[in-house]
Amino acid sequence: MKNLRRTFCLTLAFLLPCWSPAQQPDTNSPARLLTGAMTRVAQIFEAPNAEPARTFTATLKVLKADGLPKEFLGREVTLAFQAPDHLRVATKWDGQDIVVGRDQQELWVHVPAKKFGLIGSPDVAQFAAAPERKDPSRLGPIKLPVASDQLVMLPVLLRTEALPNERVGGVACRVFKATPTPEAIDAFNVPNGTLQFAVRESDLLPLRISYREGKTDVLLEIVNPQFEAAWPAARWKLKPAAGDKIESVASSHLTRFLSVAVGMLMSDKIPTLGPVTGERRVVAREGNGRLELIDGTRVLFLKGTPEEMGRQHGALMKREVRHLVDQMLYGVGVGSSFEKGNWFFGEIESAQKRVAPFTDERYFREMDALASAAGLPREEVRLANFFPELFHCSGFAVFGKATVGGKLYHGRILDYLRGMGLEQNATVIVFQPDQGNAWVNVGYAGFVGSVTAMNEKHIAIGEMGGRGEGNWDGKPMAQLVREVMEKASTLEEAVAIMRKGPRTCEYYYVISDAKSNRAVGIAATPEKFETIWPGESHPLLPHGTPDTVLLSAGDRYEALAERVKAGYGKFDAQGARDLMKRPVCMTSNIHSVLFEPETLDFWVANADAENPAAHTRYTHYNLGELLQPEKAPQAAAR
Repeated sequence: MKNLRRTFCLTLAFLLPCWSPAQQPDTNSPARLLTGAMTRVAQIFEAPNAEPARTFTATLKVLKADGLPKEFLGREVTLAFQAPDHLRVATKWDGQDIVVGRDQQELWVHVPAKKFGLIGSPDVAQFAAAPERKDPSRLGPIKLPVASDQLVMLPVLLRTEALPNERVGGVACRVFKATPTPEAIDAFNVPNGTLQFAVRESDLLPLRISYREGKTDVLLEIVNPQFEAAWPAARWKLKPAAGDKIESVASSHLTRFLSVAVGMLMSDKIPTLGPVTGERRVVAREGNGRLELIDGTRVLFLKGTPEEMGRQHGALMKREVRHLVDQMLYGVGVGSSFEKGNWFFGEIESAQKRVAPFTDERYFREMDALASAAGLPREEVRLANFFPELFHCSGFAVFGKATVGGKLYHGRILDYLRGMGLEQNATVIVFQPDQGNAWVNVGYAGFVGSVTAMNEKHIAIGEMGGRGEGNWDGKPMAQLVREVMEKASTLEEAVAIMRKGPRTCEYYYVISDAKSNRAVGIAATPEKFETIWPGESHPLLPHGTPDTVLLSAGDRYEALAERVKAGYGKFDAQGARDLMKRPVCMTSNIHSVLFEPETLDFWVANADAENPAAHTRYTHYNLGELLQPEKAPQAAAR
C-alpha cells in the first residue's frame, strides 16, 4: 500500500504541471529531453497505424563493459527491425559472422563461414523419439518491457541534469545525465546508478548511452540510427549461399537456445566458498531421500529402486535439474551446432539410439522418474544424460613407497566446460540402490551416470576422454563407470567389467582399490583394451614410476610426472591435492577430487567464478559417515 500511495502521488506530481494552462513546458529541459528520447525509442517498437511501415536500422558498439562478461567488450552488432515481428541481427562471435533473423513466425540462424543454418518451424517435432510432440505456441510481438505510455513516468523516477553539448560521430548532440530519486529507490527498488545520454539534436534519438554503478561502467554507442522505407519481404528471410546446409528444426529449440545463450552470458557469478564451519543441516526430504547442506555444499542422498531414486532426485533438485538441461542441451549443445556445422539434436539423438540397446533398463527407469518429478519431458533428461562426453582431464594414484605410511591416494581432475553452467549444479550424490553397492558420485544435478566416484568397497574411479566420437555402439561411458561402482568389489572385477564392455569411443581410466593397495590405468576403445600397471610405461605415458599410476596428456602429464618425482615418498593428503594445481589442471578445471579409499575419506573442490577447481576450497567428506543412518531426523520443508 505504501508503494501504491507513492506511485499515485508521484504520478500526480508529474502530470499536474503538464495540465496547467498557466505553464508552458520547457522543451529543452533535461526532463523533457529524457521523455522525448524515450518516446523516440518507443516509436521504434510501434507499428504505425495509418502511415506506411518502416524499418529501423542502426549499429551498436560496446565501447566499455566493466562489470559485464568480457565477451561484451568491443562487440559490434548491426540490426534492422520492423515492428512488430521482423528482425535481423548480425555480429561476429569467435571470429565468425553470425546472423539471426525473424520473419513473422519464422526464426532462423545462419553461420556463412560454416555454410550452415537453421530455420525454426512449428511443424517439426521436438524429439525424434516422440514425433507426435510439437510446440504449437506462437512467437509474440517484439516490444519494450514497459508500455510506451508508462515512459512518461521516467522524469518522476529520475533526477535529470544538463551537461555540456557534444558532437558524437560528428553529429551535434544534447547531453544530460539521470539518477534515480530517493523516492524511486525506496518505492521501486530502482538501482542507484547514473545514466548519461547523448541525443541527436535533430530527432532526439540516442547516439550514446552510458551507465555507472559501483564497479559497473558500460558505454554503448549507436551509430547512424535511422528509419528507412520498409524492407521487402524477401530481405527478412535466410538467404543461403550455394552449398550451404540448411536444416529445419523445432522452433522451440531455437527460442530456447537464444534465451539460454543470453542467460549464460548474464548468469550470476559463483562465489568463492568461505572457511569450513562444520555446519550440516537437512534442507528437504522426499521419501527415503534427502538434500543436505554440508559446509555450504549440496549433498543429495538417494535410496531405493530406480523409480524411487529418480523421483527423489527430480523432486529435491527440480530447479537445478531444469537449469542443467537448459545449459547442456539448449546452450552448449545447440550452440555447438554452429561450430561443427551439424545439428546437435540430430547427432545426440542418433547417438542415443545406438547406445540404447546396450544401456541397463534400470538407468532408463531412473531417468524417466527423475524427468517426471522435475516436470520435464523424459526425452530431455535422457538426452542430457547421453551428452557427448569430450573430457580433457587428468588422474593419478600414488601409494606404497610414494606416500607417507604407504597410503593410497587417488586424484581426479575434470577439465571440462568451466563457465558453461555446470558449476551451478555441482552436487555430491550418495546412491544406495536396492541392488548393488552403495557409492558416492561427485557430479551434477540431473546426471545419473558418473565420471568421478568411489564405492563402499573402497574402489575409486575417474576417466579421461580421448578421440573416437561417433563410435556409439556400446555402453555409454558414464553408465559403464556407474556399473563398476555398483557391481565391483575388487580391482579385478572392475577391470573385468571394463574389459567386457561393450565400450564407446576412446577413454582412459584410473581405478584404485584400497583393499589390495593397488591401482591400474586403462586405455580403451571399442576394439582395444590396454592396462598400465604401477611402474609400467606406455608410448603416451613414458614416465613409469613404481607405486604410481599417472594419467594426463602433453605438458600436463610432464608437469604431473615431475611433481610426483620431486615429492616421491612424502605425499600425504595435502600433498596429493597440491598435485592437481596448475599447470596439471587446465583453466577449464571444473572439479578436482582426492579419494583416500582405505578410510573412505574424500575431498571435493568445484570451480567458482574466479578460479579453476584445484585452486578453490576443498570440502572433506567420508562416505562411511554419509551412509550412516541419521542420528536425529530434522524437520525440513519438502
